[in-house]
Amino acid sequence: MPSTQAPFGQDTVRQEMDAAVVAAGLPEGETEAGFPKPRHSAGAAATEKEKKVAALAARLSPCVVTWSSDDTTGASEATAAKARRQFAAMLANLGAHGWKETTPTEDVPTENGGVYVIATYKKRGWILNARHSSMHPWVESTAMATKESCFDSLTDEETGILEDVD
Repeated sequence: MPSTQAPFGQDTVRQEMDAAVVAAGLPEGETEAGFPKPRHSAGAAATEKEKKVAALAARLSPCVVTWSSDDTTGASEATAAKARRQFAAMLANLGAHGWKETTPTEDVPTENGGVYVIATYKKRGWILNARHSSMHPWVESTAMATKESCFDSLTDEETGILEDVD
């Protein structure tokens, strides 16, 4: 009997991440298919390593969905606490849509009174890693979903390129 389950690809992952972000009250419009755009471009002066990283990122882009909040600098403790609650709401929404938590989420206090949180979820061949940091006066949340099969087929050289990216 043929499967009646709809395909679960990059577009669906992006839609689910967008919905979770909006439901949590986080800034919308920050979800991207593919890797985030570099903050600076090396242009014509790109090194051989930068060219290899760019080529690999382009090849893997159909297997990646990313989201990040705007960096909030100068955030009050109340703003940081609200951002943490919104991050938790985003994860709860993903869980309600079938994303299974694979590593228990734990708040790790930082020396300056902030918190660092990492969460990992899986769904139908995709892994979502989410991170939240608040280190006064800075707050940031990010999530990246990757299709396992794309990354499983990397050569040792390609894996090394990714591990060496700053």
